[in-house]
Amino acid sequence: MIESVFNTTEPLAGKRILLGVGGSIAAYKSPEIVRALRQSGVEVRVVMTRAAAQFVTPLTLQALSGAPVRSDLFAAAEEAAMDHIRLARWADALLLAPISADGMARLAQGLADDLLGTLVLASRAPLFIAPAMNSAMWAHPATQRNITQLQSDGVHFLGPDCGGLACGETGTGRLLEPERLVGELRSALAEKTLRGQRVLVTAGPTWEAIDPARGLSNHASGRQGFALAQACAEAGAEVLLVTGPTHEHTPPGVLRQDVISAEEMLAACLRALDPPVDIFIANAAVADHRPSHYSAEKLGKTEIPNPLPLRLNPDIVATVHQDPRRPRWIVAFAAATQDHLAMASAKARRKGADVIVANDITRNDMGMGAADNACSILQGERVLHIPRCSKIDLARHLLRHLSALFSRPGTESEDLHE
Repeated sequence: MIESVFNTTEPLAGKRILLGVGGSIAAYKSPEIVRALRQSGVEVRVVMTRAAAQFVTPLTLQALSGAPVRSDLFAAAEEAAMDHIRLARWADALLLAPISADGMARLAQGLADDLLGTLVLASRAPLFIAPAMNSAMWAHPATQRNITQLQSDGVHFLGPDCGGLACGETGTGRLLEPERLVGELRSALAEKTLRGQRVLVTAGPTWEAIDPARGLSNHASGRQGFALAQACAEAGAEVLLVTGPTHEHTPPGVLRQDVISAEEMLAACLRALDPPVDIFIANAAVADHRPSHYSAEKLGKTEIPNPLPLRLNPDIVATVHQDPRRPRWIVAFAAATQDHLAMASAKARRKGADVIVANDITRNDMGMGAADNACSILQGERVLHIPRCSKIDLARHLLRHLSALFSRPGTESEDLHE
């Protein structure tokens, strides 16, 4: 049976977010927060405090959000219809970014003498706050008491980050960058189809050194593996990402371990099997061979053997499959330039993978090293085609399919080899 999928996978798409902008110098980043939310398919309404308008204009946020910006609790036109109650009920989530030390203190006390405070008390939606303040203010006992109170009230904290502050100092109190902030909000609001599952993901290439300057590798960027780790974290899993050399940033909620060679990656994967792993997603483009000898000193051009003697690298998927602590599900990847479905099916049987994802890498604009991808998921006689899309969309499509499979009562991995 062959199927295809085309629908969007963005967890934030269609969500209604009420963004509250507080009186912090970091309010200058709020237009980028609105932009990032809109690009994720979010419908945004903005409410500003009076102090916030000293740092960013309501007109800017109105232009970016596509909706009027509210700030006055006693605006006659809106409040004649109790608009603040309607706005509080409208939101799927409230995001206060940035919120200052004063804003946190007022929130902890439940004050509602302005529009934003009233909306917070009137809303039943989850509340997320992104603090931004001087590091001394963040560390002050009064602020720490307010943090404890807000956490006990069920408020979700996004940050703060550590880094350079507007005052010129360096420390904890920096507003999360807009992309990261929206990423953490996405993870919090996504459907938790893998809650309670422990997932191990491998990503990127491996580097098999000849000497300190040279080695064997491939074109893998790590983007697809990092996208898979992100999708798993969004779905509520505890995720360990073991990655070869890459420039990708660690997704929110993901524990990362960097390795270099195939042998290091295998060792890290075997260590990760205790405590037990539920799902192993082997996306890394592991080098098949390594040089037979490594030189601790840089070799001259004529000193490198030609041909270069090679040794086979360990097969990570097969080794994990044979381990007594084998994860319940093993998902492997197969890149090929011809007969990719037949090759992938044979590879799954040979290595002991329960599900295998086949990639045709004949195109330069998709797959290894590119921003987009397309694939076919092989599960027994079933083939699911995912047409070209971004790698994060592909990862979410794949996880949606796997989540349904993993949650099916009575399904065991052996069923896939019938």
